[in-house]
Amino acid sequence: MNAQQLDLTTSALAQVLTFRQPADVVLSSFFRRERKLGVRDRQEIAETVFATIRHLQKIQQMLPKPHNKPRRAALAALVLGRGLSVHAVETLCDTDEKDWLVELKAHKSEFASTLTTAAELPQWMIECLQQQDWDDEQIVAYGRSVMQSAPLDVRVNTLKGKRDKILAALQAEGLRAEATPYSPWGIRFPDKPALNRHPLFLDGVMEVQDEGSQLLALLTGVKRGQIAVDFCAGAGGKTLAMGAMMAGSGRLYALDVAEKRLANLKPRMVRAGLTNIHPQRIDNEHDARIARLKAKADCVLVDAPCSGLGTLRRNPDLKYRQNSDNVAALQQQQQSILQAASALVRLGGRLVYATCSILEAENQQQLNDFLAANNGWHIEPVNTLLKSHTLSSMHSDYLQLSTSEHHTDGFFAAVLTRIK
Repeated sequence: MNAQQLDLTTSALAQVLTFRQPADVVLSSFFRRERKLGVRDRQEIAETVFATIRHLQKIQQMLPKPHNKPRRAALAALVLGRGLSVHAVETLCDTDEKDWLVELKAHKSEFASTLTTAAELPQWMIECLQQQDWDDEQIVAYGRSVMQSAPLDVRVNTLKGKRDKILAALQAEGLRAEATPYSPWGIRFPDKPALNRHPLFLDGVMEVQDEGSQLLALLTGVKRGQIAVDFCAGAGGKTLAMGAMMAGSGRLYALDVAEKRLANLKPRMVRAGLTNIHPQRIDNEHDARIARLKAKADCVLVDAPCSGLGTLRRNPDLKYRQNSDNVAALQQQQQSILQAASALVRLGGRLVYATCSILEAENQQQLNDFLAANNGWHIEPVNTLLKSHTLSSMHSDYLQLSTSEHHTDGFFAAVLTRIK
């Protein structure tokens, strides 16, 4: 990193470390303002910003209010997060900054003795995990697993290609690619190449999608000619996977409260060659426009709004933008959405509840509360539904993916069948 890059990183961190907005949103806006920056500059700045967030618990031990001293936070990230020696960065430092970095390094051995710094998780999160009986070893293993950058996963659109052939073609191009171990449609790129201009992406043969998200679509079990609903569709990654499972037949309703997210889905539908998807913006989960689907859907997927704490590999700032009060508010919303979505499922149909969270309060507890208030539902054990794609360490009847064990985002899913 050179002096100019450090100055720009300092400016970016002054905004990012307030955690008023998502870090990637702040950086995108920052780079739009700094239009003259080259690719290498942007990479250096972004990598150092995210290294700062990933190692913030350690940095805060020596710098209690890092947003007030973002330059020191950036220098600490270069040493703690990016593995540079103090000697390697001393040309960027004044005497006081160098002395401070030396002192920081001297304290490095102490960080392993404190749970927050060993796991790089804030106290509120550690307390949540302890409440669900995680021991210190589990907490540290989770924290360290999400400090690693996520690989790039894509899903092969089965309407336009077969995974084995696509994988072989990509490898023949010299790309480091491998089949995902659990999803039958997934390909993983450890080096995260830019694929947005690749012919297979432009032709709708591939879609960027984490393997865990692909498994949620697989759990819906949707088939040709059915009626299905993606109740919280977002930008539609799982919607597109379900549409391919349906071979472009039947009717698949993509519901969401955000017009912009649904607008992003439309060109992806065209690229994927899917004509059975019907995007519909709704005001909320009780919107009268969905009443016509009551008791008609063969399958309803509820990928509920959640804390997102299963995605910390990609969004490490979430652990500082969320808190226990936010989670409590999300629980109320999740239960309301689950209740509304369940009304759309026909007798014998399937309801899939999912989050990208590791918190039992958003996952198993929500299912327990729903089943206590609603008769006529049966839990389908996830390991029987995934069959040949069974994952290790299944948690009772539910799916709980682990970044450290399964190398996916930390998705949760439960499948219910309406029996009366």
